[in-house]
Amino acid sequence: MEITRVCVVGGGTMGNGIAHVFAQKGFSVTLVEAKKELADKAVATITRNMDRQVAKGGLTAADKDAALGRLKTATSIAEAAGFQLAVEAVPERLDIKAAVFKDLEAHGAPGAILATNTSSLPITDIAATLKDPSRVIGMHFMNPVPVMKLVEIIRGKRTSDAATEAVKALTVKLGKIPAVANDFPGFVSNRVLMPMINEAILCLQEGVSTKEDIDTIMKLGMAHPMGPIALADYIGLDVCLAIMEVLDKGFGGVKYKPAELLRKMVSDGKLGVKSGAGFYEYPKK
Repeated sequence: MEITRVCVVGGGTMGNGIAHVFAQKGFSVTLVEAKKELADKAVATITRNMDRQVAKGGLTAADKDAALGRLKTATSIAEAAGFQLAVEAVPERLDIKAAVFKDLEAHGAPGAILATNTSSLPITDIAATLKDPSRVIGMHFMNPVPVMKLVEIIRGKRTSDAATEAVKALTVKLGKIPAVANDFPGFVSNRVLMPMINEAILCLQEGVSTKEDIDTIMKLGMAHPMGPIALADYIGLDVCLAIMEVLDKGFGGVKYKPAELLRKMVSDGKLGVKSGAGFYEYPKK
């Protein structure tokens, strides 16, 4: 089955980036959001980001207009019926994702592949209530989606070889690089990254060093483009906490226990860049 029609569910930071990339690469995309104003906001973000690409010479004005012409919005998955691939990018809650996937299974074309952009939740659990879990797969894009080359592809316990190979080939068509992982908590990316971020937060919590010096040590000493404390702010401290809790539940032990300082920051509403304050301050422009 040739994939030409794509449904993206969720128009937040990841969802609008995913819709952007598919539309730019020639796919017909329906972006589904709960409310029209949220869908319109997502399209406005995509338009601004494409304008930046045009200004930098990475995209022509004609190609931008063509890409936006391939993008439409909807407020229900039923309006996107007949899609051959769906990518879900809703909040990291298993109950929400499971409900979305039931709806996707009911409205996709026969044999449609159902992908989730989850960064840590088990693919097998998301697929558990579906009639055909072999078509469910993880397609974990990196943020910002239009820029980052990696797509971490996660096989659930019942994901078929055919679905895996189709998604790998599709990732290459998007101009990105696929890397495959099996369905373990945190997969590879966040199983490695999040404990490092959590350990950096513990260093701050215990007074080992300041946040600025922790970030400087990791940038200059380990050649990281961004320090772990700043990166946590950029990802979202609530997202970091949620992933650490998945790791803690999946593996247990001190190694995966979320730092109390991370919990406090989230409970205080200091979530990082998106809230205007985290470990660092982010004045509104």
